[in-house]
Amino acid sequence: MGLYLNPNAEAFLEDKSTSIYVDKTLFISELNKMVSTKEDFICMSRPRRFGKSMAGNMISAYYSKGCDTREVFSRMKLGQTSDYDKYLNKFNVIKLDLNGWYQNAKKKNGHTDLIQLIEETVADEFREQYPKIISVEDNSIYRCILKIYKELGEKSVIIIDEYDVLIREKVPQDLFDQYLSFLNGLFKDTTLRPAIALAYITGIIPIVRDKVQSKLNEFIEYTMLRSSQFASHIGFTREEVESLCAEYGMDKDECARWYDGYRLSETADIYNPLSVVMSMRNREFDSYWSATGSFEALKDYIMMDFAGIKQDVIKMIAGESVPVNVTKFQNTLQSITNKDNAFTYLIHLGYLVYNRKEQTCSIPNEEVRREWVNAIDDEENYAPIMQIITASKKLLDATINGNEAMVAAALDAAHTEVTNPLTYNDEYCFQSAICLAYFYANTRYTLVKELPTGKGYADLVLIPYLPNIPAMVIELKHNKSAESALQQIKDKNYCQALNNYKGDLLFVGISYNEKTKEHKCKIEKVER
Repeated sequence: MGLYLNPNAEAFLEDKSTSIYVDKTLFISELNKMVSTKEDFICMSRPRRFGKSMAGNMISAYYSKGCDTREVFSRMKLGQTSDYDKYLNKFNVIKLDLNGWYQNAKKKNGHTDLIQLIEETVADEFREQYPKIISVEDNSIYRCILKIYKELGEKSVIIIDEYDVLIREKVPQDLFDQYLSFLNGLFKDTTLRPAIALAYITGIIPIVRDKVQSKLNEFIEYTMLRSSQFASHIGFTREEVESLCAEYGMDKDECARWYDGYRLSETADIYNPLSVVMSMRNREFDSYWSATGSFEALKDYIMMDFAGIKQDVIKMIAGESVPVNVTKFQNTLQSITNKDNAFTYLIHLGYLVYNRKEQTCSIPNEEVRREWVNAIDDEENYAPIMQIITASKKLLDATINGNEAMVAAALDAAHTEVTNPLTYNDEYCFQSAICLAYFYANTRYTLVKELPTGKGYADLVLIPYLPNIPAMVIELKHNKSAESALQQIKDKNYCQALNNYKGDLLFVGISYNEKTKEHKCKIEKVER
């Protein structure tokens, strides 16, 4: 047993002993299908704090010969499968946290001999555990793995957490070249491939498509763009979160509004695990994930002077989706030369979510949306938008109080900022303007656009999740009267969606005239 070769299960057991722990061991069942196949090189990229390291600890505890975890796994979900122990504690596991190595080396010596230090340290542990086979001349991980396989027929599992740290950081070229050589030795050499039962590397961004890809082109990638069968195994699923909400007495719908939104497959809605855990512990929904990193990373990219980026940022903050082409991003910061590449990078960072079917991106949830607002605050280019957001509380109060003139005036400003002369009369863009103008309403309501109800679709329905405030049905009309919008709510029975709501209702009819650019508003209160 060593620190890096055949580690014990302490890291996994420590994770498991936390007060809130979700059993993700079925992940191993999927990995076992790939062991010693053509699919046994896996790269898993996810945003920070999404559970990648915990998954690595679990995988190591399962495969490592340095521990006996039969009893632990037999009592978990994996233990209920027929072949849960197929590869249990049967491989030499090499587990490296590359970020940890990098940060420590940088503090000590400027990281110039980082790769050599990794190679020698792991080789020393091989020598300690296999003194009769590994000699002093065997001073690389490559030589040690190959020699153990040749002499004993024993295969290895390689786990590298944050493999991309040297790609994301601005490291000296000589260090980067050493790293490429290190990757080449482990994963490119066909002689070594049979000796590796599984290679599992994680990072925030996918494999770089130039020099690094040539070293890692054997890997199958599972990313925020395409997660396939692993979609539900990194991060919390809806079912897992709803179970936690029931246990801790938290509102599941409000939890979804704050932390859901990462739909990585047709069947998997993924929540941010860190934020869910913190909200359960504190019994309060708040921005937890954003507190673990600076919003400057987001700000740097949405403030770039790319064509169309400002308009799309405004739409997404208002709750809309925008088109994105994710196919040209080379997975390097240097390749962010246009809006599409910037948005693709933000998808990988977790600030956006990708809809593969529609080929669009959007802000996933309330927690992240607040981060976007923080990023544009105090930026002159976005000052009018921040004014609308700041004024949105007064607009909500005006609506509840029936101040029709104030509502109309606020929508004049929002409609102008969210749209441009070519899209001003687009009803979809007008709906974005409404959502932006009612930004503050997100702290009191769940906003649902195009809600099927009655004899059609209500343009916007605001459903309260706090007591003593009215629900709202908002209907929009183009070149027609606000009164006609109000009448349509009644004629088509749009309030049917709120039949189970016991409080008062507000019917809000809004119209705009494309020639005068003026809005009109009519509000009717229905007491129940």
